[in-house]
Amino acid sequence: MEENLTIGRRRFLRGTLAGALGTISLPAFLTGCSDRSPNKSPISLPEILQKAPDGRPLKAGLVGCGGRGTGAAINFIEAGNGLEVTALGDVFEDKMATCRKLLKEKGVEIAEANCFIGFDAYQQVIDSEVDVVLLCAPPVFRPIHFEYALEKGKHCFLEKPCAVDPVGARQMLVLGKRADQKGLSVVSGMIRRLQKDCLETYRRVAEGTIGEVVSAHVSRLGNALWFVQRQPEWSDMEYMLRNWVNFCWTSGDLVVEQFIHEIDMMSWFMGGRKPVRAEATGGRQRRVTGDQYDFFSIEYLFENGIRAHCTSRQIGGCDNLHNVMVYGTKGYTNCFNTIYNLDGSIAWQYPYPAEGDADQSMAVPDPYAQELIRLVTAIRRHQPVNDTEIHVQSTLMAMMGRESAYTGKFITWDEMLTSSQKLGPETYAFGPVAGITEEIPLAGAKPVI
Repeated sequence: MEENLTIGRRRFLRGTLAGALGTISLPAFLTGCSDRSPNKSPISLPEILQKAPDGRPLKAGLVGCGGRGTGAAINFIEAGNGLEVTALGDVFEDKMATCRKLLKEKGVEIAEANCFIGFDAYQQVIDSEVDVVLLCAPPVFRPIHFEYALEKGKHCFLEKPCAVDPVGARQMLVLGKRADQKGLSVVSGMIRRLQKDCLETYRRVAEGTIGEVVSAHVSRLGNALWFVQRQPEWSDMEYMLRNWVNFCWTSGDLVVEQFIHEIDMMSWFMGGRKPVRAEATGGRQRRVTGDQYDFFSIEYLFENGIRAHCTSRQIGGCDNLHNVMVYGTKGYTNCFNTIYNLDGSIAWQYPYPAEGDADQSMAVPDPYAQELIRLVTAIRRHQPVNDTEIHVQSTLMAMMGRESAYTGKFITWDEMLTSSQKLGPETYAFGPVAGITEEIPLAGAKPVI
C-alpha cells in the first residue's frame, strides 16, 4: 500500500510502452522528435480577439471553486455575449460560498440547486445541462474529471498542469485523441501561448530571426507560495486538499504546478523539441508544510546535444527573477518581448502603445481571458481546437525534472513516458490517507527501480 501511495520512487521506472499506451498509435509524441520546427512556414498562430463572436448561448459549469477557478468562471462570462456560468462544484462548502459571493458581485447568481459539494460534485456539474466545463480542481483530479466531461460530450477548459504523474499524463494524451474524435474543443491554461507580445516574439523566432537554437536558460525565482497549517479537526484528506499546493500527489510539486509555464514557453520557442534526458538537483530550506522541495535546478539534454538549464525557487526574502532566454546562432530572445543581436544590442522589441495613444492595436489583452475567448470562438465557429498534446508534453517535461531531483538519477523521456508511477490514494474520501506523510524526498536514498 505505502509504495503505491507515496511518490513511488522505487516503482518510477517500471512498466513498458505497450502496457502504458496499449494499441494507441502516437508515433510523433513517443519520440524525441517534433515536426514543430522553428524554421517551418507558414507560421500559424492563434487569433487574439477582444471578445468571442456572437453565436448560440453557452452555459458553463465550474469544477474547483478556488481562486483560479473563480477567475476562470469570470473570464468565461466576460469572453463574449450570451455566456453564463450556471453550476459550481467543489469538495468544500466555504470555497463554494466564496466563489458564489465573488460571482454575485459580477451580477451572476448561481442557484442553490446547481451548487454541488463532494468528490462526485464534478459529475453533477457536468450532468447539469452545461455546454462547457471549466476544470480547475487540484490537478490530481484532472484526468478523471476530463474523462467524464468527454464521455458526456462537453467542451473543456483545462487548467494547468493536466496531471501529477505519468499514468495521469498518458490518460490525458489518450483523452485528447478522444476529444478530437468527438469534435470537441479543449483549451489548456498555458497562458503564454495566448499572450500577444509572446506570440509576436515567437513569430519572429519561428521565421529564423535568431537562427538555429543552440541553448536556453530559464529562471523562475519567486516568493514562498501560500500554505495552511493543519487544524485539529481536519482529517488527512481535508488537510492535504486544503493545502494542496504543498503536496506532490495533489499538485505535482512546484515544478509541475507552477514552473510548467516557463518550461512550456522554452519548449515552444525551441520548436517543440522533447528532451532526451533531465539531470536535476533540488532541496528544501524554508517550506514548512507538505512533502516537496522549494528549489530545483534542472538541465535538459536534447537529442542534438543542445542543453537547457531551468531553475526555480519558492523562498521568501530572496531576490526574484522571471527569465526565459533562448539562444540561437544569430541572436537570442527573452521570449516575452525582445530579440537581441549576438552583441547584446536590441534587434527588435514589441511596440507597446502608451496609455493615451489613439492606436491600441498592439495592446496586450489579458491572456487568462484569451483562453476562454479562444474556447468560445472555436465552439461558435464550429472550428474545434485542442491543445492537449502540448499540455501533456510540457507536463511530462516538468515531471522529468522533478523525478530526477527527487531520486538523484538522470531521467530520460522514454522512462518518464512509460513509468507506472501513480501518486495519491486509489479512492478519494474524507478520512485517513494511508502511506502519505510530510516526509521530504531524499535524493539517492532509495533505488529508482
